[in-house]
Amino acid sequence: MPQLSYAKYGKDNVRLYKVDKNEKTGVHTVIEQTVCTLLEGDIETAYTEADNGPVVATDTQKQTIYIKAKQHAIDPPEQFAAILGDHFVKTYPHIHAAHVKIIQHRWTRMTIDGKPHPHSFFRDGEEVRVVESVTRENQGVEIKSKIEKLLVLKSTGSAFYGFHRDEFTRLPETWDRILSTEVEAGWKWKTFKDVAEVKKVDFNGAWQRAREITLKIFAEDNSASVQATMYKMGEQILADVPLVEEVDYVLPNKHYFEIDLSWYKGLKNTGKDATVFAPQSDPNGLIYCTVARKPKSKL
Repeated sequence: MPQLSYAKYGKDNVRLYKVDKNEKTGVHTVIEQTVCTLLEGDIETAYTEADNGPVVATDTQKQTIYIKAKQHAIDPPEQFAAILGDHFVKTYPHIHAAHVKIIQHRWTRMTIDGKPHPHSFFRDGEEVRVVESVTRENQGVEIKSKIEKLLVLKSTGSAFYGFHRDEFTRLPETWDRILSTEVEAGWKWKTFKDVAEVKKVDFNGAWQRAREITLKIFAEDNSASVQATMYKMGEQILADVPLVEEVDYVLPNKHYFEIDLSWYKGLKNTGKDATVFAPQSDPNGLIYCTVARKPKSKL
């Protein structure tokens, strides 16, 4: 006999834009987000008995996002996600958990004639800030913050040698290579008991610090491998942001291969003479890492 073992539903890809206008200075601040809300609870009969009674319509969820955006700040996105989750769990007695995902898109203020423009912005890359939260009835708020689609490259300062070799290994060792990756970095916060506790946290400062650490270590580390470099990044974020419990990175290799041009009049373009490369799309290396705090020892 079959049974419904798990279910959730909601509204995805809700596009949201908000402008804060400083009437005194004429300076505008803009935020653009893509929001997803998913609800779970006592909703079984909607699936098993065609009973729509427990369904909070996905259009209702969309309208709730807009209304809450009008009533509250939507930056930092962690706080807005917690406000949305708290609303759904407290408003509907049969809803016991609310999942919220927010993708915050980049708009950077233009500099015109050497001065920040009050109301003009540009999109400087595809990097996004992502928040994933779950608000559970009587259990608090779980939040994960992320950086995604941050494309970075350095033309030296990376090596890869001393790796395991066997009869299937063809990759040569290298002491100087191009290192490029599209950063996906996430950090999981301690569980917050309520929205009031969430509002006390400097999420923007933590996001800025995590981004700075990622870029600084990437640029300055004499990298023995992607694995070694990403571990240093996670270790430093844990040291700098005490409320974070664990950090994870996903770093795909963006390969740039040397091109042998010696066939043309002995032209040197390999090893230390390599200056022209062929960017590769696939296949590529893909490296994962989670760095967590050690459990406190029990006395």
